[in-house]
Amino acid sequence: MTDESNDTTPAPQVWPTLRSSDARKLIRFLIDAFGFEETVVYGEGERVDHAELAWPPGGGVMLGSAPAEQAGDAGPLRPGQFGAYVVTDEPDALFVRAKAAGAEITAEPHDTDYGSRDFSARDPEGNRWSFGTYRGAPRGAAPSS
Repeated sequence: MTDESNDTTPAPQVWPTLRSSDARKLIRFLIDAFGFEETVVYGEGERVDHAELAWPPGGGVMLGSAPAEQAGDAGPLRPGQFGAYVVTDEPDALFVRAKAAGAEITAEPHDTDYGSRDFSARDPEGNRWSFGTYRGAPRGAAPSS
């Protein structure tokens, strides 16, 4: 049995991935505009082989440079074709930060009919980011018809 109290490895979670035309620029934007935190970046020069950006409340995204050639890649992710919903307890403050950093706002902060406070934006590569307070339905909740 291992001592988990000193373990800094995150618990299992989902890590969406995306590719970027200019990964180093996109990393800087995601940090400045949305508040992601750089965990690790591997690569030389402008190329990023693998990067992890943590979302402070938990989880994060992984990204890397899109290869010049996509040959042999059966289902390549193309830059700008990513979308994610990111949970935040402070969507209005995050909206102000994102707007100040130059994010393209696609939906101003608004209240949803299911009790969330949301806004949406695009990063410089066209990826779609939605931020809001909705944490998902309770596990084991009965499906509604």
